[in-house]
Amino acid sequence: MAKITRVEMLMVDLVPKVKRVDAIQSFVSQETPIVRITDADGMVGTGYSYTIGTGGPSVMDLLKRTLAPALIGREALEIERIWRDLLFLTHATSVGAITSIALAAIDTALWDLKARKLGLPLHLLAGGAQSEIPLYTTEGGWLHLETAALVEDALRAKAGGFAGAKLKIGRPIHEDVKRIGAVREAVGEGFEIFTDANQKFNVDEAIRRAHAYAPLDLGWLEEPLTADDIEGHVRLNAHTSIPIAVGESLYSILHFREYLERHACSVVQVDAGRIGGITPWLKVAHMAEAFNIAVSPHFLMELHVSLCAAVPNARWVEYIPQLDAITTEPMTIRDGRAVPSPHPGLGIAWDFDAITALTIDGSHTIII
Repeated sequence: MAKITRVEMLMVDLVPKVKRVDAIQSFVSQETPIVRITDADGMVGTGYSYTIGTGGPSVMDLLKRTLAPALIGREALEIERIWRDLLFLTHATSVGAITSIALAAIDTALWDLKARKLGLPLHLLAGGAQSEIPLYTTEGGWLHLETAALVEDALRAKAGGFAGAKLKIGRPIHEDVKRIGAVREAVGEGFEIFTDANQKFNVDEAIRRAHAYAPLDLGWLEEPLTADDIEGHVRLNAHTSIPIAVGESLYSILHFREYLERHACSVVQVDAGRIGGITPWLKVAHMAEAFNIAVSPHFLMELHVSLCAAVPNARWVEYIPQLDAITTEPMTIRDGRAVPSPHPGLGIAWDFDAITALTIDGSHTIII
């Protein structure tokens, strides 16, 4: 064991390669806090999290003023103890997105450090349940795209071995049905079509739409309602055979527990960058396993491929490449399936020269 001696923090802003529009917003920026933690043996772990364009400076301020100073002198391998202590340190601002995003950057760095120290890839250190995970693509299913473009992207994904594609919904109901129907006709049976409403509907509208979408054989209906409307999700789940997927906008293990206990969802999309890191992510995944519920995490494919491979109930990895500008190697894809890295650590090949070049002015801080 070795104590933490240094914490380095910075933030880069990653612009999406394609235009991303859903039912409630346009995703134009990914603020990406990056944390590097060094222990007394000189071992370094790198972690990160993200926002979709707002809140990044607040995350960095919380890291700099409160969380990072509390790490100095702590035993780096005591990840669970550190996570719980930091959560208590911020109890007046928990549960909340800013706190969870900040915790995630630290927690992923600590897991990276531990995995590197032990010479193990994350997927083996955290469980080693699977060797590869099916991929579905989201990058060609955005709401602003015309139907022909949706069809073209889905066919391209299918030809590449992907087993599914996700379409954003939220246009007038007849337009949504027409767009989904065109993709279903093009890809045929045996290819999953997922839909994502991004919390657009109220419960009555969601029930109506679920009935309209049902003949199209959907893999799931994602975030149909606001994330805090658990009762609405209970009603919807009872009124449709389409699996209901939630999780990207939940920031606490207890929120997932309530969804699972109340049978308010059929798929858990826990996001390591929003739940507070790898430590709570694994707890949610195993809790879902106890309910015989699949895990298909939101975003962060470069990290989630290893976490999905660690647990037995992970079903899908979402293909949205976002770290290409600051990594030297992409995530490994074999016949449309995501393969976790065999290298020690998170499995992300960071390009630190590129990170330095893209660092936002004023965001770089070192605590010793």
